[in-house]
Amino acid sequence: MAEVLFYEQPVPLNRVEHKDLRMKAVPNVKFAMNAHSVPLTGVEFGVAARDLLIVFAGTSVADAGPVALLGLRQNENLYVDANGQWAPDTYVPAFVRRYPFVLAEKPAGQEGDDFTVFLDERYEGFNATEGQRLFKEDGTDSELLANAVGFLGDFQQNVTHTKRFMEQLNKHDLLEPRTVQLQKEGKDGQRGKSINLNGMFVVNEAKLRELDEKTAQEFLREGMFGWIYAHLLSLTNIDRLARRLDVREQAEAAAGAVAN
Repeated sequence: MAEVLFYEQPVPLNRVEHKDLRMKAVPNVKFAMNAHSVPLTGVEFGVAARDLLIVFAGTSVADAGPVALLGLRQNENLYVDANGQWAPDTYVPAFVRRYPFVLAEKPAGQEGDDFTVFLDERYEGFNATEGQRLFKEDGTDSELLANAVGFLGDFQQNVTHTKRFMEQLNKHDLLEPRTVQLQKEGKDGQRGKSINLNGMFVVNEAKLRELDEKTAQEFLREGMFGWIYAHLLSLTNIDRLARRLDVREQAEAAAGAVAN
């Protein structure tokens, strides 16, 4: 997973260097405005599928992982407006919600757990005077930090389960490449520009139905069928994503007309 997406200056959380650090709420997600996709864990598929398009992205099937497709143009998140507000009543992936904290692997040779907590020192909510402290006066974790670390731990467990899921999809050759092609309508009904999205994979439903009974029982027992069908159902959200792009382009055209 692209662990450092959004993070401009990630540094390890340190009880000495950050003992007086506070965090105030920032009522926007401007940091996610340029993310046209973000990683998604399998446990999120069910709720995310209502609003988002879930596909598997990578340079090949072997390294593909699940993502929520948030835009159809590079560096554009169609779920975040110009003020940094996420679309109301729309699922926000855990990958976004965990910011400005992240669990990352420690450099080779360092003692302790395999993962350590990092934070983005460039996050606009961090300061020395406003908001909630990360550490109490005695140096122990505040409730804010404890909750954040707990969320990171749960997220990492879900990442591990998702990797197991991907291993099973690849083991049974269930993924196939899919190119998303959208033909935009130009002025006066003329053929407009086209959008082609490559490097994506989806589950082949025909192969899924051909699984042997033992494998099917294993998938059922581990909850994989639920994740798979949530992914398949989410594919219809490409139409909703395209409509979001239409609205964005119309707003851009109107702004350009006013400027001229």
